[in-house]
Amino acid sequence: MPSRWFRPANGNVWMMGVLNCTPDSFSDGGNFIDVEKAVKYGIAMRDAGAAIIDVGGESTRPGSQPVGLEDELQRVIPVVKALALAGCTVSIDTMKAEVMSQAVAAGAVLVNDVSALSFDEESLDVVAASGVDVCLMHMQGTPETMQLKPEYNGVVDEVACFFEQRIHTCLQAGIAESSIVLDPGIGFGKRLEDNLALICATGEFKKRFPMPLLLGLSRKSFIGSVTGAAVDDREIETAVAGAIGILHGADILRVHDVSLQGRAIRMASALS
Repeated sequence: MPSRWFRPANGNVWMMGVLNCTPDSFSDGGNFIDVEKAVKYGIAMRDAGAAIIDVGGESTRPGSQPVGLEDELQRVIPVVKALALAGCTVSIDTMKAEVMSQAVAAGAVLVNDVSALSFDEESLDVVAASGVDVCLMHMQGTPETMQLKPEYNGVVDEVACFFEQRIHTCLQAGIAESSIVLDPGIGFGKRLEDNLALICATGEFKKRFPMPLLLGLSRKSFIGSVTGAAVDDREIETAVAGAIGILHGADILRVHDVSLQGRAIRMASALS
């Protein structure tokens, strides 16, 4: 059975709306610590066209510090449960197996792990046993260290090799191929030239791997490096980069401004 997250034939690329229940995320930290406010915003994103609401309780911005398990659980589980009960399709953005497990029990149907299920040794078993979908992202280093001095001999080939290794590990653990989504990890241990190369290589990844491809471009620092725009003024650049990704075959875009980016996605999808 093919993954449900491939772009629909003659349809629009899926949107994943970002819901950071954190005090320190790079773009919207502190905005959605309150559960009621977070749930209301998640439902609004769903109503504006987000196919997935991605709930996270630990910032993974460059230089961020780890969050304790109990703090992360308190931030995300009530939000996941309420959104699922409201009919939203929810993903849980976490590296911790216990958060994954409780979020799935609360209604999450996708695990979005920036460590590609490598941070917590129990996460492979949690995903395999639950049967939920999983997004495997490439990251060089950790959120705390990833932007100190990233280096690659050939970023596209190195990320592809990483995907091959993690896919093999997941399949060996009992995770279905149709459950896997891939994310090259724009901004996660990457230089400007690496980010640009990975976006342009979307089509190559699609040729190499029979899985949906997610791009997380929204408001990232590489945009500021190119245009000088502040983090809260990068929606135009996000739309342009997303359109390039769509033209090269991306299946899912992870975005902050669902309403605005939805317009760009519909236009780029119609042209691709």
